[in-house]
Amino acid sequence: MASQGNDTLLNKGILKKDAFIVIVKTEWNASIADELEAGCLKIFAGNNVQSQTIVVPGAVEIPFTIKRHWTKAKETLSLPSAYIALGCVIKGDTPHFDYVCRSVTDGVLQLNLMLPVPTIFGVLTVNNDQQAFERIGGVHGHKGEEAAITALKMID
Repeated sequence: MASQGNDTLLNKGILKKDAFIVIVKTEWNASIADELEAGCLKIFAGNNVQSQTIVVPGAVEIPFTIKRHWTKAKETLSLPSAYIALGCVIKGDTPHFDYVCRSVTDGVLQLNLMLPVPTIFGVLTVNNDQQAFERIGGVHGHKGEEAAITALKMID
């Protein structure tokens, strides 16, 4: 069962200052992904964090884009402190939901094992629109804000 949100995250731990974080978010379910990004940016603004957002078509494309960005960033020595994967996959009537969720989850796991910086999983995998809205400022907190806080903590 999901928690009712975690508004104590900011009160625990030491957050990294002057970090650079890359957000990779999906076009699919854009209104929800945009709200997740807004939550990240709110936390970044309050913690002097620079960020860049890259938009991809769907959740399956997130891991490839992060890996590709890291490879190119190494060439320019403009390495991010962390990545955040953002999106929303809503269950439909076919098994497509299961394949997409598994692909993005496994991809982010592989990135966390492969890259020397963390990749934070901020992709909502929900059964319906209502569950998504509950996680972008509703009864389950704001998962975009939580992803940003997690990134700042994982950097250190």
